[in-house]
Amino acid sequence: MKSFCGETGPQTNVLLHILQILPSFTVADVKHKFHKICPQWHPSRVGLQLECTGPLLNDTKVVKNLAASSIVTLYFRDLGTQISWITVFLTEYTGRLLIYLLFYFRILNLYETEEINHSRRHPVVHLACICHSLHHIKQILETLFVHSFTNGNTALKKMLKGCAFYWGFTMWMAYYINHPLYTPPSFGNRQIIPAMVCFLVCGAGNYFSNVALVQVHKTGTRSHFVKPTYNPFTWLFKLVSCPNYTYEMGTWISFTIMTQTLPVAVFALMVSLQLIFWAQRKHCKYQKDFKNYPSCRTAMIPLIL
Repeated sequence: MKSFCGETGPQTNVLLHILQILPSFTVADVKHKFHKICPQWHPSRVGLQLECTGPLLNDTKVVKNLAASSIVTLYFRDLGTQISWITVFLTEYTGRLLIYLLFYFRILNLYETEEINHSRRHPVVHLACICHSLHHIKQILETLFVHSFTNGNTALKKMLKGCAFYWGFTMWMAYYINHPLYTPPSFGNRQIIPAMVCFLVCGAGNYFSNVALVQVHKTGTRSHFVKPTYNPFTWLFKLVSCPNYTYEMGTWISFTIMTQTLPVAVFALMVSLQLIFWAQRKHCKYQKDFKNYPSCRTAMIPLIL
């Protein structure tokens, strides 16, 4: 079986490489074969398409299922410098954790010394730091010990964009919450304590939902979807397809109420919109993959969305 790989060069010329491959080869095998001929293109940054403007082929696709004859033409796209997903998440979460702590301990010295000397921090400032730290330590541990990343790499520029977004918002939030002139929530402990409890509950729910999702994925079968277990935190699977996103949104709404600051509210809104988009996409995929998928489930918000 022959495969023609079109490589777009710097002058937009097209260079053709003919590869002798077996019908049982996957797209990943073709990438490695292409790498042997063109060592400058590592498999991680090689994208292959059936059409110039078509979608990228999944590495697990078998070539014989793509070809109408013994010859198949694949188009090459340079995906840029790649980096592993685990590195992306560890960099993002660790950065957010450390940035917040820098503001909490006032290591950056961004506030007026006179204001610092004459101010006493409200207890909610300490609680906010504890909650924020626990949330990101949980995410770091989940990245290391819970999640499995089958789609191993992403573009370095995407990681830089993500870090710029999340680190930037963390700086904004931490600056205001740890400011000497920070004003505590309007209703005091009646507002802070319930919000903190809700934050911790949502954090636990997010963890147990992620564990349930990973356990199903590790079975290596697509014949069933995630179902509620004896764990109460997984019962939300009865109503929504992505309770992990529901709980994640809940943590930031709770954090907004607990700290009562504009930066956290803006961040919670931005994150919620992104989570809703991801949840709807996964919900549609589940409905397509499973004909017996529960019709009562919505994407992320029970009975609404």
